[in-house]
Amino acid sequence: MTEKQKMLNGEDFDSRDPELLKMYHQSRRLLKEYNQLDSKLLQERNEILNKLLAQNSSGVWIEAPFYCEYGENISIGENTFINSNCIFSDNNKISIGKNVLIAPHVQIYTAQHPLNAERRIIKDHMQTKYITSAKPVSIGDHVWIGGGAIILPGVTIGSNTTIGAGSIVTKDIPNDVLAFGNPCSIQKKLK
Repeated sequence: MTEKQKMLNGEDFDSRDPELLKMYHQSRRLLKEYNQLDSKLLQERNEILNKLLAQNSSGVWIEAPFYCEYGENISIGENTFINSNCIFSDNNKISIGKNVLIAPHVQIYTAQHPLNAERRIIKDHMQTKYITSAKPVSIGDHVWIGGGAIILPGVTIGSNTTIGAGSIVTKDIPNDVLAFGNPCSIQKKLK
């Protein structure tokens, strides 16, 4: 099994693997182009997103600057708006539904490391390795995620849900609720 396959299967993987580094450098090149492009050049922006993302549906708008790990593990549904300074650590799949609003400075993480330093840091004669694994993140349709929210690995956010600004989402949030806080919790049902 390749390191990429291990990464997508949620197993421990080597992030310095040549295949993953090639993907990383490709995304850095595309992100640099995208983040420096004039906002009026809509066709060019869309072409870069088509190369960067696994799925760039019609009507997707991503404000620059935008940052991600690889890009090719991110799928975004139609008419979704992602505001500036968002960071998507897509070491595993990040699926975002349609008509989603993501405010500035939202961070979506799929990568995680062992809590125990002896398991996290592996030293051999030539180099130090950091053990990493990743879990997918899924966001349903018609979701609004407030500014500065952080979504941790393995989380699913249901459709028609609002996540309050500054929340740290550590566990699944169902459909049709308002949730906020640290840790993020359901405050009320919206239907």
